[in-house]
Amino acid sequence: MVLKVKIMYAAFVLTAVLLAGGLLDILSDEDVRQASAGRGQYVISGVSEYASIYDHCGERLVNEEYENLAVVDPNSKASLKVLGYVQDKNAYRSGMNGNLPFLCRVTSENISDDVTVIRKYNRNSKDQLAVHVLGYTSDDRGVCGLEYSYDDFLRGCFTENYVRFSVDAVGEVLEGLNSEIKKAAPLEAGIVTTLDKDIQRICEEVMESYYGIKGAVVVMDVKSGEIRACASYPKLELDKLEESLESNDAPFVNRAFSSYSVGSIFKLCTAAAALESGIISDFTYTCTGSINVNGQVFNCHKWGGHGEIDMYQAMELSCNPYFIALSEYVDSRLFIETAEALGFGQETVFAQELVSQSGYMPSVTELAVPAEKGNMSFGQGKLTATPVQICRMTAAIANNGMCPQPKLVLGLKKADGSFEKTDYPINKRAISYLTSKKLQEFMINVVDAENSYSKSDIVLSAGKTSTAQTGIISDSGRESLNCWFTGYFPADAPKYAVTVLVEDGISGNITSSPIYKEIAERITSYEKRYPTFH
Repeated sequence: MVLKVKIMYAAFVLTAVLLAGGLLDILSDEDVRQASAGRGQYVISGVSEYASIYDHCGERLVNEEYENLAVVDPNSKASLKVLGYVQDKNAYRSGMNGNLPFLCRVTSENISDDVTVIRKYNRNSKDQLAVHVLGYTSDDRGVCGLEYSYDDFLRGCFTENYVRFSVDAVGEVLEGLNSEIKKAAPLEAGIVTTLDKDIQRICEEVMESYYGIKGAVVVMDVKSGEIRACASYPKLELDKLEESLESNDAPFVNRAFSSYSVGSIFKLCTAAAALESGIISDFTYTCTGSINVNGQVFNCHKWGGHGEIDMYQAMELSCNPYFIALSEYVDSRLFIETAEALGFGQETVFAQELVSQSGYMPSVTELAVPAEKGNMSFGQGKLTATPVQICRMTAAIANNGMCPQPKLVLGLKKADGSFEKTDYPINKRAISYLTSKKLQEFMINVVDAENSYSKSDIVLSAGKTSTAQTGIISDSGRESLNCWFTGYFPADAPKYAVTVLVEDGISGNITSSPIYKEIAERITSYEKRYPTFH
């Protein structure tokens, strides 16, 4: 009877410890039968890591942090060697009071030849990069982002550790019988994204330096459309998910994929449509401070107006009446077709459930109302777009009129070493080469303007500012403004398009241009120091 009680007690303790360990498997029926016969097996096992997510250079974006777990047998002299490396003394003491081997977090994986230390990767770190794109996991399942979209693939590829002990009927390890140890092999399988870890970090550090900011940054390769960085703020903090759910700043929202009123950056599209229809850049208009469109008055931001100006000057000065007047000479269907060719009005599907919104593109019928067409000419009215769409338009201009498809996933590295490449449509011509060259000249002039906050002594840039009205009025009576800067660099050999959006800012030039400038300078400086990394 006493022996039977001991066996039942041993089985109970084994099960409790196995469940508490998190990484452990429960004994099989055969093990239980063997234990009843006076001898069994005790197994400590679990997943070391699941398939990773990489940047385009093969740098890990998850599974960067890990913990060392020592396998401790309380009845072995080797257990005392672990004590100096233990991270949780209470857990160690509790384990040592029993008979069964247990796992204990330690500071080193090299303790002693007779102490087995296994590695377990932590999927997401506290300071996870690109969290809105990568997503996160809960209970070893993807919750959102790429973690969710590719959950079956990511969780289907894994490595595991296990240590198997021979135990007697009461659960004590049988000395003289070697334990079986299998340590996890390196795992290379995973998703290869277009992101660049260093550029992503630069963007997040710059955005983080502007305390309390709400907005987004997108960095895109102008030729391929590959997104090198995608940052949204406030950043989602994985260790404070409950707080984030209750926050009025909506940190769960990926602002880079969300649509906003656009404002003056759309003047690039209006100019493109005008140039495509045969209107020359020397087209002049005399701005008196306002323009009347069928009874609706649109004011210029400059009291008294800009006087007689051409397209170069109008873009630099961001004169609304000029572009309203210009749009009257552009066929509405051509206007919309030009915008659509540059990516407006179309959602971007990066993966299952990972989609950048389509925004809103007015129809030909809606533009039949003169005021609607006037509003659209300078990016107001019903028109909305995402930072991804604006960055795509900018890339098309920098790429001499060839519009790239935004890309986020290059392909999948399989466990067998093969690579499954993601298929994307080829670049399409959105505007003519000559039109793109004119727009490039306009954007260089904007950055070189006397009052420009985007001009740099380190890198030559081209760009356009925007301060978009939202119609949202605060309790103080102030209207919330969406502040944009979109540009590319180097202007003489375009490589990156960068779009910055800040909610509730002062103006595109004051609020967003300095962010663009710092990002462009830091990327340029980094690539000069480490040219082989990119």
